Amino acid sequence: MRILLTALSFLFFSSIQAQSLQLSGKVVNEKNEPVAGVTIQVTGDGGTATNVGGNFSVTISPGKKYELRFSAIGYESKTISDVEVISGEVNELNIVLQSTSKDMSNVVITANRTSARRESANSMIAFQKNTNTVAQVISAEAIRRSPDKNTGEVLKRIPGASIQEGKYLIVRGLADRYNQAMLNGIQLSSTEPDRKTFSFDIFPAPMIDNIVINKAFVPEMTGEWAGGLVQINTKDIPAQPFFTLQVGTGFNSQTIGKDFYTAKGGKLDWLGIDDNTRALPSDIPFKYSFKDLSPSEKTEWGKKFNNGWSTTKGNVPLNASLQASGGFSTKLFGKKLGSMLALTYSGSSRNLQFDNNIYTLDRTAKTADSSYAYHNNRYSREVLWGALANFALELNRNNKISIKNIFNINANDYITLRTGKDYEFGVGGTPIKAQEIAFKSNTLFNTQVTGEHHLGKLKSKLKWYGNFTILDQYIPDQKRLQYNLDANGAYEALLGQARSQKSGSVFYSNLSDYIYTAGGDWTTNFRLFDLGQTVKAGYLLQVKDRIYNARPFSMVVSETADLNKINQLRHLSPDQIFASENFGSNGFLFDEYSEPSFRYMANSILNAGYLQFDNQFAKWLRVVWGARVEDFDQVTGSVKQSDPRHLHTRVTDILPALNATFKLNNNTNIRLAGSQTVIRPEFRELSNLAFFDFELGATVVGNMNLKRTKVSNLDLRYELYPRPGEMFTAGVFFKHFKDPIEQLYNQTGTGGSSTFNFLNADKATDYGAEIELRKKLDFASALKNFTFQTNLSYIFSKVESEGNKLDRPLQGQSPYVINFALQYDLEKIGLSTTALFNQIGRRILYVGNDQVPETWEAPRPLLDLQIAKKLIKGRGEVKLNVADIINRKAYFYHDVNEDKKFTNHSKNDALALRRNYGTNYNISFSYNF
Repeated sequence: MRILLTALSFLFFSSIQAQSLQLSGKVVNEKNEPVAGVTIQVTGDGGTATNVGGNFSVTISPGKKYELRFSAIGYESKTISDVEVISGEVNELNIVLQSTSKDMSNVVITANRTSARRESANSMIAFQKNTNTVAQVISAEAIRRSPDKNTGEVLKRIPGASIQEGKYLIVRGLADRYNQAMLNGIQLSSTEPDRKTFSFDIFPAPMIDNIVINKAFVPEMTGEWAGGLVQINTKDIPAQPFFTLQVGTGFNSQTIGKDFYTAKGGKLDWLGIDDNTRALPSDIPFKYSFKDLSPSEKTEWGKKFNNGWSTTKGNVPLNASLQASGGFSTKLFGKKLGSMLALTYSGSSRNLQFDNNIYTLDRTAKTADSSYAYHNNRYSREVLWGALANFALELNRNNKISIKNIFNINANDYITLRTGKDYEFGVGGTPIKAQEIAFKSNTLFNTQVTGEHHLGKLKSKLKWYGNFTILDQYIPDQKRLQYNLDANGAYEALLGQARSQKSGSVFYSNLSDYIYTAGGDWTTNFRLFDLGQTVKAGYLLQVKDRIYNARPFSMVVSETADLNKINQLRHLSPDQIFASENFGSNGFLFDEYSEPSFRYMANSILNAGYLQFDNQFAKWLRVVWGARVEDFDQVTGSVKQSDPRHLHTRVTDILPALNATFKLNNNTNIRLAGSQTVIRPEFRELSNLAFFDFELGATVVGNMNLKRTKVSNLDLRYELYPRPGEMFTAGVFFKHFKDPIEQLYNQTGTGGSSTFNFLNADKATDYGAEIELRKKLDFASALKNFTFQTNLSYIFSKVESEGNKLDRPLQGQSPYVINFALQYDLEKIGLSTTALFNQIGRRILYVGNDQVPETWEAPRPLLDLQIAKKLIKGRGEVKLNVADIINRKAYFYHDVNEDKKFTNHSKNDALALRRNYGTNYNISFSYNF
């Protein structure tokens, strides 16, 4: 604590008392590679040089204008004139140097304080222009000038991309399982144990240096993706000490001022941590010992379980958020040590209203008869908080070692209250009441150690890294209970002599993933044809270990119980029915599902190596080509070969790639890319675990026979960069999927016996076109402060299966993606406004079969408005964010009449799910000390 207070005091007083300010930045070449050893001369005030990461900082006085000259062997010099630093603002200048092979004259740019900042903002567009593949880039400057508070919100601005549930990324209409995330050059694992995806809302925006989304594969990157590869790069050594604090509040239109139901929890729920209030009784026997107990012994243990089946009605406070970030730079044993620290917290309450229905469907007759129809209110208290701590030590300008750490907890404490009808017991249906009480907490910890060494005499660079990740999921004391209306008009608990996960169940589970990564890259530069060339080679080892253990318990009726006694017990309220005195031979018994499928382990070992050439064959032709080899060895279920859960697979994939850039002139590119990538199934998808999903009303079951998906990719794109800050791109792409993995709804009956299974289709094709436009509207004086940005994607896909004539797209594939953004920026008064619109075409939520049509998600428009205003001489900023202004309900339906559109209240469309998310209102204030 003393160290933290000292650091904060240092940050505060040094920023206030400083008589001079630091200007920082980064220098890269036209290949987006950092350039080390660049000499920066400051007119009349000395100079400096870039380090191994291309970073620099110079100390200059405010109130004066300077000229900075950037020069390095093999690169054209660049001079920036009229540079000045402003107190209370982030003074940053990022530079792109062109190699001498471009045959250009020395570049001189005259820049006042505004256009100097534009040089930094426009450098990211230059990154995109000169990158070695099809990609989009977002700069730190663009993030700072936007109201986005985390990476999930930032990614909504990427062409062809959309976000589900505020954090899951969709690229080119492809679902989240086809995308991959990297942090500081190291591949990340899924943040969701039961879903192949990454939650991008865990990264605070102020910590990000830039975000790059690759849409075409290059061998130096992981080969396990097909839609987009998201590279998140955080800052390490700050140019000057800083400390920023942000507080915020908000509400959802469906929650504020309305009834809200909660269940008794623990004292640490506000941190997303269970304080053992929901824990299993102490000393309870392990799973395989518990099953050997006598029925009476099991029931005695059942009496010791938490009897928290009741709910309480009340109101909830406003949502709250806090974000603190800071950085400093000092000397350690004469070496430069830098640190970036951040702490984020967000607590919110939400009432999600949704209807769900299961039908007995007949595709041939085009009829739908309801099996059940439910209305639900899900009252959830969601907590997302975490910390980031990055440290970097510069041994000298050519050698740097970094340690980067992220810790995150994402928890959800919720209650679902259900009403509706079950139709399995009669034509008119049986009215029901049901509830689910649950707490789920995900914990992510990631630490990286990286070394970068610039070997000037060898014209080479060495980078090595190690990474350790822990992902834990804890679900304690999940309770489910259902009541059916009896013949006397009273509600009776749905409890019998058979175990059920639907009613009278208590569920516990622990999942732990441990991921170890190590590797390195060697890059050598040389000249051929009097042009710069690069060869790069690397190796990666990644080991993943998973342990999953679930303990589903069930309340059942004793076979010896008196019928009248049981009828009395079944009519008791949730807070009374499972009192300890109601257990025994004349009441309820307690048992556990002892099947081995509720416990499994998994392990995978990935060995990957690559060789990549970056060749400049002519001034107008650059080709990046090579291949990556990935050997993937995986065991799931059990290490014992005799165990029926045991599954062992080992596959080696050779993944070639070629990316050619034809430079028509200094402002125009044509890109051509081709590659082979793979998508592997997650551990959960391969396990035979059967888990009843209360929201879906069906059981989710894994499939041990799943195969990896192989994807062939082709891209062709035209790019025009008419002036700094503007762009126009148009491209087409084609993808062929072999054995794509999808989730199938299998109608096997009612009462929770219907299932969702994972399966491979035989093959699929996916092709489309994309257009992106970013245009400043300064051609008219009235519009000079506006910037318009749009991207449109049209995508067609088709799944094929031998023996079946299929005419449908891939699961999760949208036929179109529309994004519009209009930004208004008035720098003189520090006002910026952004309006964002997004809509996607209908897409398949769950795949159907010969009898049951697919479950489709209908198109839904999204409109967001964000307003930011600088205050207190630019040090403070207030932001207003209104998300989902239109607030249209989300519809998921069976297209029974196959007319390819959804008609609400139509008998031709069977409505499977209807969700009402509400509009979110948030306001925040930040201050930079």
